[in-house]
Amino acid sequence: MDKVYYLDNNATTKTDPEVVSAMMPYFSENYFNPSGVYSAAQEARKDVENARSAAAKFLNADPKEIIFTSGGTESDNMAIKGTAYANTDKGKHIITTKIEHHAIINTCKYLEKHGWEVTYLGVDKFGIVDIEELKRSIRKDTVLISVMYANNEIGTIQPIEEIGKIARENSVYFHTDAVQAAGKVLLDVKKLNVDMMSISGHKFHGPKGVGIFYLKKGVRIHSLTQGGHHEFNRRAGTENVPGIIGLAKACEIASAHLTDSADMARIKAMRDRLEKGIIERIPEVIVNGHPEKRMDNTSNVSIKYIEGEGMLIHMDFEGICASSGSACTSGSLDPSHVLLAIGLDHGTAHGSIRFSLSKYTTDEDVNKVLEVLPPAVVKLRSMSPFWKEKNK
Repeated sequence: MDKVYYLDNNATTKTDPEVVSAMMPYFSENYFNPSGVYSAAQEARKDVENARSAAAKFLNADPKEIIFTSGGTESDNMAIKGTAYANTDKGKHIITTKIEHHAIINTCKYLEKHGWEVTYLGVDKFGIVDIEELKRSIRKDTVLISVMYANNEIGTIQPIEEIGKIARENSVYFHTDAVQAAGKVLLDVKKLNVDMMSISGHKFHGPKGVGIFYLKKGVRIHSLTQGGHHEFNRRAGTENVPGIIGLAKACEIASAHLTDSADMARIKAMRDRLEKGIIERIPEVIVNGHPEKRMDNTSNVSIKYIEGEGMLIHMDFEGICASSGSACTSGSLDPSHVLLAIGLDHGTAHGSIRFSLSKYTTDEDVNKVLEVLPPAVVKLRSMSPFWKEKNK
């Protein structure tokens, strides 16, 4: 394939060349185990701790509140299981939402099989949590509330600061999965009133296989892995030094990117032009997510009377990379649980495509989608019995 038009940045992002450059020495030159007592190992330890400080600055946290993990899924498991196991003396009730990533939902379902109760909050047609339902759901035995910052499929941003205040007023721990928000919006754990936060490096031009778990001082959690005394006795195992160094560099680059209003505006303008072009060229299209409280890089559209997979295949033939939902559910025949939760019927949900942009996305990428997608839809609808029935 001569050219790839990549619009699936919510699945993963291109690693920034500066990140790769920062990581390289730690594979073959500074390859030492930071737990060693000799000077070369202690230099590696110093670099890991400097990276921890950079990650802490990124979140306005204390370095001792930063735990390096393998990514968002592990961080989510630490938050959900770790809090549940450590606070059984208070209760076994957890509150989350119907539109969380499967790293949260499936972890909660696991706990339900082992005696915990979970309340799954509904959302409105834009994907916003019902705050009043949240307040009504809090019980004396509630130990944790977990609400994602920004949805990975439709981009909707939740009122995290408000939810954090409610949790604090009720003496309930609050966790947010900020995997899709990191690198796209400023994250301040103090302002947001969060006790725990999950981040994954590969979602904002860092390396795969490394993430951050922010754990506020004083929060009780149970460690999920036993072994050495790594990561303040919270996560046993030799540190992924190259990944940690790369993650810290990604945090530094993202901070500069977020203060560049022109760059952020460029991404949003491309997203808006993509949506407008699809709507103008294709009838019977629904744009999912909140029109304003949404990630600037994310566009989820439902194109009625055809399957999303068919559109993805047609675009793939032309080098276009997009998705029909979460990358973690690729291959599933079930419609998106997120789209069902905002009120779409099964058929419409099946006809949905997610485009997600980044700082590397160009006007050429957008133009290619607008060139390829409309005729693909015409072709697929010509074979659709549902489209034929509608146009009798």
